[in-house]
Amino acid sequence: MKIIRLLLCTTALATAEAPNPKIDFDHFARLTGELAQLRESRRVSEDEFLRLANEPGTVILDARSPEKYRQLHVKGAVHLNFADFTEASLATVIPTKTTRVLIYCNNNFEGAPNLFPSKVIALNLPTFLTLHGHGYTEVHELGPLLDIAKTKIPFAGDSVK
Repeated sequence: MKIIRLLLCTTALATAEAPNPKIDFDHFARLTGELAQLRESRRVSEDEFLRLANEPGTVILDARSPEKYRQLHVKGAVHLNFADFTEASLATVIPTKTTRVLIYCNNNFEGAPNLFPSKVIALNLPTFLTLHGHGYTEVHELGPLLDIAKTKIPFAGDSVK
């Protein structure tokens, strides 16, 4: 019993003494707080999303899985899986740090659960934070929940008839 307690205490101390600077929760929490108000002001309506999407130089970014993107995505969207976000990979799909970027996720659409399955934590949240963390300053997020059969937003992909 004493050996097990000693081992647990030693493990806890070793973990506390060896933080991983590449996994910085405090920075993540700080960034979340700093960006909360900005994010709220950058959530756009369906009409505003369409207007911005049609302006030259705007990038519509789909960060969902490659399979979901292949099946159905907002027409004109470029794909980069969120798990693949790095400084270099983002630069391949977003020309500059000041390029306007429109984001959306599964939780923006209802009526096609196999194509846009709802998530407990919407992908828009970490996508917005991560893009800003990489220095992208003009990120806008589709705000409303839209019925896929009624939205004015056009789609592309293998499931489009």
